[in-house]
Amino acid sequence: MIQENNTKVTPLDPQAGGTAESGESWLGRNRSEKRRLWERLNPRHRKELRLLAEALALQQNHAKLPEPSRLRLDAAIAELGRLTRRIAVLLAEVTRRAPPPR
Repeated sequence: MIQENNTKVTPLDPQAGGTAESGESWLGRNRSEKRRLWERLNPRHRKELRLLAEALALQQNHAKLPEPSRLRLDAAIAELGRLTRRIAVLLAEVTRRAPPPR
């Protein structure tokens, strides 16, 4: 027979070595406050935060790859970086040589 555990878990103070809750719950606010805070952020900042989160996830996935795959991926990324720099130089040269519009 499965017995129910009726003990209530109380959050401990982080300074006393317990688990830390979010700042919202420490202030006694509703968890929907987090959603409102996210919506109040500037859309540009939301985009930057999302981009940082995606970059972190990609970095973690990259670290999980086997060594040969990781080396090939690093070489491909380096080659792509070299190509983009070369294209930028070529575009700057074409722009410099192009006659001004009339």
